[in-house]
Amino acid sequence: MRYFSSLLISLLTLVHVSTAIEVQLPTENRYLLSGEPEKFYMYVDRYFDGNHTMPWEGGSYGFVRTSLRIGDQIIQTKFHEGIDIAPIKRDKAGNPLDLVSSIAAGKVVYISDVAGRSNYGKYVIVAHSWQNSPILSLYAHLAEITCKVDDQLAMAGLIGRMGYTGEGITRVRAHTHLELALILSGRYQDFTPTMVNYHGPYNGMNLAGMDVAAFFLAQKNNPQLSVPEFLTSYPIYFKVTIPNNGPVEITTRYPWLVKTSAEKKGSSWEIAFSNTGMPLSIVASDRRVTRATVTMVRASDIPHSYKTRGLLSGEGMNASLSKDGLSLVNLLSGNFPVAPVKPEKKKP
Repeated sequence: MRYFSSLLISLLTLVHVSTAIEVQLPTENRYLLSGEPEKFYMYVDRYFDGNHTMPWEGGSYGFVRTSLRIGDQIIQTKFHEGIDIAPIKRDKAGNPLDLVSSIAAGKVVYISDVAGRSNYGKYVIVAHSWQNSPILSLYAHLAEITCKVDDQLAMAGLIGRMGYTGEGITRVRAHTHLELALILSGRYQDFTPTMVNYHGPYNGMNLAGMDVAAFFLAQKNNPQLSVPEFLTSYPIYFKVTIPNNGPVEITTRYPWLVKTSAEKKGSSWEIAFSNTGMPLSIVASDRRVTRATVTMVRASDIPHSYKTRGLLSGEGMNASLSKDGLSLVNLLSGNFPVAPVKPEKKKP
């Protein structure tokens, strides 16, 4: 509980009533906003059917990597939770020179300055208080970090310099990986008590990333756009109904996920998800269930596991939660025991 309490206190200090959100891209690369994505995204090397291609789409958000042929279709099966922004400037050796700054005003809540401890390499997380909720932006693969935890940053506040730290990133493909995310659980430490976790609640497995490029483009057209409004544009892919054992834990940070009036009471909660596992809404239900159960799924001619990053199994209109899917539901609902506190050793 001590981890949950410290995280909650840290995040609550950010909360205030907000109006319009002011954002800007984190580097000098602005080609996303001018409709030139091939100059904005860092490509990936794709090898498929004996061909080598370098599609810029591999640097965008969503299922954009690892090609697979199913019947007469070629699909991408690997989910990329953020966007990879290509450098604008390099030195003579090819190292990127682009500075990386905060996309909006916020507080630095986490820094990982040991590159080998994550696929993200060196990364920074900034928490923004939007709609009375903590929305986190993550900046990865940094060469150097110039901010400190608890720094209050203005929009465009300096975070560091672009690099290529992290697994599988070369100098040629140096980029800034940017995510915009919800934090799934306030007590992630209890969820993985035996796992080596250097990053506490700011582990990437505890973050649900949204389509940050789509958010920038939508916010450009509507500066009043809020994250709850933006997420309503996501199509629902599946719903899971869980027993009502009290409030769903994630709603302590994102109360706008609950779409049920205060008077409505139910024996269960029905949680709607996008295909990537982003929670979109939570409503009280009269359906009686004893465990987490898939109660709706979009029909698909491709196995659901390929379309949901392995959260579901099944095909067509039939689906069930996989082990990873059940873990996601348990994590955001708080349906796991509190890890026991180890007694302090007495001094001799």
